[in-house]
Amino acid sequence: MSVIELLWPAFVLAIALVFIHSVFGLEIIKRGVIFTDLAIGQIAAIGMALSVAFMHSQYQNAMTLLFALFAATLITWATKKIAKIEAFIGLLYALGISSIMLILAQSAEGTELFSKLSAADILFTSSGDLYKSLALYGGVAFVMFVIYPRLQGVKKEFLFFVMLALTVTSSVQSAGVLVVFALLIAPSYAGLSQSKINPFLFACLFGSLSIVLALFGSYYLDLPTGYAIIFVTVLFSLVFVVTSSIITS
Repeated sequence: MSVIELLWPAFVLAIALVFIHSVFGLEIIKRGVIFTDLAIGQIAAIGMALSVAFMHSQYQNAMTLLFALFAATLITWATKKIAKIEAFIGLLYALGISSIMLILAQSAEGTELFSKLSAADILFTSSGDLYKSLALYGGVAFVMFVIYPRLQGVKKEFLFFVMLALTVTSSVQSAGVLVVFALLIAPSYAGLSQSKINPFLFACLFGSLSIVLALFGSYYLDLPTGYAIIFVTVLFSLVFVVTSSIITS
């Protein structure tokens, strides 16, 4: 069996992750609420941690989604009512990560579980898990491209964060919180740092190249997959942004 035959679900999932997170990443950067995805991801991960520590991993999807939707609702309200929203969201992130550590301290595998929540290994994703993710991301993409642009005001704001919460719920479980953050911000940041190509198209192409190279590197060099994705994607983005700034200055 060739490498491609063995790992094709991981490669398809990786590109799907880049695509769906670019949909949200561009908007998050434009809004200036960079920590939003991290906060939602960490709050969602509290649900996962509670399931693992106290429920023998039962109801993991439901718990993760419940906490993600709570975070989305809270942030939707806070963006309209709270001053210095970035500080508020940053504190939510800190609350989330500390809560996870306290919860997982009750489990003998707490450190290992926390590492998985931060950056999971997608290298050997099963085809079954891939199809579930593709179905969810396809539905989210339909809502964001067809329904979302037709709404206004609070309804539009709430739908954005609910769709982000649904996406993060799936992505955190398959890839980890820090990987989700890297994929949301790094490709979109590169896309917005140039003006020759549509930012969304550029982010998808840039992110896909980065994550595919990270997967190959992880496989052949026996590196942690999640952290390899973070390193390569973020490094490429920073190099591109800095180089673009030097050329245009």
